[in-house]
Amino acid sequence: MIKMLVACAALCASAVVWALPPGTVADWAAKPPHAWAAPAHMMLMDAARAGSRIVAVGEHGVIILSDDEGKTWRQANQVVVSATLSSVTFADAQHGWAVGQWGVILATRDGGETWQKQRMDLSVDQPLFSVLFTNSQDGIAVGLWSLMLATHDGGKTWEKVTLPKPPGAGRADRNLYHIFADHQGALYIDSEQGLVLKSTDGGANWTYLATGSKGTLWTGVALPDGRIVVGGLLGSLYQSSDGGATWAALSAGTKSSITDLVATRDGLMGVGLDGLVFRQHEGSTSFEVHQRDDRATLTAALIDGAGKPVLFSQDGVLTAP
Repeated sequence: MIKMLVACAALCASAVVWALPPGTVADWAAKPPHAWAAPAHMMLMDAARAGSRIVAVGEHGVIILSDDEGKTWRQANQVVVSATLSSVTFADAQHGWAVGQWGVILATRDGGETWQKQRMDLSVDQPLFSVLFTNSQDGIAVGLWSLMLATHDGGKTWEKVTLPKPPGAGRADRNLYHIFADHQGALYIDSEQGLVLKSTDGGANWTYLATGSKGTLWTGVALPDGRIVVGGLLGSLYQSSDGGATWAALSAGTKSSITDLVATRDGLMGVGLDGLVFRQHEGSTSFEVHQRDDRATLTAALIDGAGKPVLFSQDGVLTAP
């Protein structure tokens, strides 16, 4: 069961927190995935580089690998769960982590060939939406209702982090959708009601930044020019040039929700629902906006070695426009 905004919140619909008896979807999610005939055509939620390799993750525990910049794909040799995976990150070419449904955290030490389970809670489906490792030891995973887990030993142990209450709220209960870092080492998390969380001490302490938006923010990126750009519901897009102290709204000329933002060689690229693909070149204030003829639900983008985008979607890997 997937929400309409499959790109960054695909797990929300499966994230209704309840206890399930044995023999249900919880047991199925804990089993290894099928060997799919066409794994690159499964729903894919995120992708990351592992050195020269591209690794993408998605529904039913599928993890696919490409060693030729996205031209061909194969399924990972060993994955231990069938839970939908929403995010993947690599600290280097060998060490990576993926997170998703049932709060699962998987780890690889061989560039994505084989994956081991570090965490999974089948008593409650509180999914993790995003994960980031700043090195091979220090990582943070975030998810539903302010769930934050941190590790300082490469994922051998994960501890829950208690967040402060958002301004005007009685408790910390915001969904945390995407975590990323800037070039000075500060951490940011996109959240609901236009809020971005920021930490300047590796995730030990967090503050809430108000962008001026009232909608959900699904994604964010730190650009080489120092800007922080976040985006989300109905094409909302905001940027900050002072580390989040102040924000300015940007108009990308679209009402389609933005699901992923990536830095390119010469600026910014974004993708979203309804086949949305847009670019902003470095030094420009305007955007080039395109909409794919297939109106594909785009979930993620990654820039290949030649500087061209590889697109991921509800229908798998797509040819870039």
